[in-house]
Amino acid sequence: MECLRREPVESLLKLPSGCVQEHWPATLREFVLTARSLVIPREQKAPQSLVSDIHVAPVGTVLAQGMNSKKKHEIENLAAVVHAIAKRCGAKTVVDVGSGQGYLAQALSFEYQLRVVAIDASSHHASVTIARAERIKKHYAAKCVEKQLLMVPRAVTCHVLSSDTLAAVTLDACKDDNGEHVRDTKTSTKKITQIQESTQGTPPLILAGLHACGDLSVNMLRVFVSCEQVKALVSIGCCYNLLSEDTYEDTDTCPGFPMSKAAKHSELVLGKSIRDLACQSAERWRNLTMDIALQNFDVHAFRAAFQMVLEKYFPEVSRLSPSIGRQGKALRRQRLRKVVESQMTTKKNDDFSCSTLKEQNKNTNDVHPVIHEVDTGPDDIHQNAHQKFILFKDFTLSGLGRLGCGSVEDTSLLEIWKDVQPFSEYIGPFWCLRAALGPLVETYILLDRLLYLQERSNLVEALLFPLFDPTISPRNMAVIAWKLCANSSEA
Repeated sequence: MECLRREPVESLLKLPSGCVQEHWPATLREFVLTARSLVIPREQKAPQSLVSDIHVAPVGTVLAQGMNSKKKHEIENLAAVVHAIAKRCGAKTVVDVGSGQGYLAQALSFEYQLRVVAIDASSHHASVTIARAERIKKHYAAKCVEKQLLMVPRAVTCHVLSSDTLAAVTLDACKDDNGEHVRDTKTSTKKITQIQESTQGTPPLILAGLHACGDLSVNMLRVFVSCEQVKALVSIGCCYNLLSEDTYEDTDTCPGFPMSKAAKHSELVLGKSIRDLACQSAERWRNLTMDIALQNFDVHAFRAAFQMVLEKYFPEVSRLSPSIGRQGKALRRQRLRKVVESQMTTKKNDDFSCSTLKEQNKNTNDVHPVIHEVDTGPDDIHQNAHQKFILFKDFTLSGLGRLGCGSVEDTSLLEIWKDVQPFSEYIGPFWCLRAALGPLVETYILLDRLLYLQERSNLVEALLFPLFDPTISPRNMAVIAWKLCANSSEA
């Protein structure tokens, strides 16, 4: 840490990608390089390297409505792969698990003419999916020279809490040809054995999921293995922090991690904090600007100081390890707004002074004199220290509000911030070291899923495929699997 705290921000941001400096201690260099060497390569591969005759159809302006550039990139590549694998397997039905607003489902329906069932826990998402699909249908109908049956995704609202639920909903929805929106399907009590007995008439199908959250991706794998009608799987997971995890105390559970016999044998327990690291992206870290990186470090410092506020003034809340939501983005927007306002004021008045800050932050007049007592050096450094305290105060008040806690006096918050501030220079190095483990943790979780599929049968082909550009979409690794049946056309 003594070495890294003196490193320029640019060097710290490259650390999670395995970039080391010659003057670093040998043990630090070895740690970073070893962690990187164990990571599955995540550079995007062309879909043609997976299926040679694949055609990636561009998402047009109508289909792309509401999509940002990241979503458009994901949908174009994923829809093409799902269509190509469906063609290979002889399946014409796709179940989009965790479908959200139906972007993938609509691309598969309108661009690739596949029958799609879109399953999501949100009835609002289902309504949006249907309304959006109807608008798109009108556009495609106007383009058709001859009469052509246009596929419209069927939306199913269901809270998938287990693989049994997902299997039942999937097979029932694929058999049901009536209606386009099935609400709150009541099939969660069915067992796989019961489901298998009632699958006559269910067409061969594929499970697809774009960033299906937490255990939802895991349940997709289990349904693929257990259901004969599911011929292939294309799953890109996310939110590893929300995975259920085996603590090796209750043998009757089916946790999201570990899944494979190999990983279970190791009895490695990651815990939520480490699983959360699997969501870190070395590519995103590397491409941060210095200003944004420093803002991120500040947010982590604010969260650490906020924890001290909880422990001192609300210990009963602190013991619950509360989540206060994603305040970082809102805080960065707030800071950017203040920076812009500050720059505008500076142009109007070159003699911008502390009195201006007092006027902009009238509600903090009571602590401003106390801040003057802190030895912060030159005026610009002092102003920066004051602004950071104001941001910390805003962060804290927002967090306390979310947790339903009472307020804390400004002078008390300042006392905690003064204790934290000398250690804030360690935040950047500490988080960069943690982020260096992120890709390794994700690799371990993905390999666990791959091994689970490979352990099931020698009639299952499974692989990991980097489908997206990781600088655009950090969770870019797809688990792709299909069943090899010697006596059927999809072999």
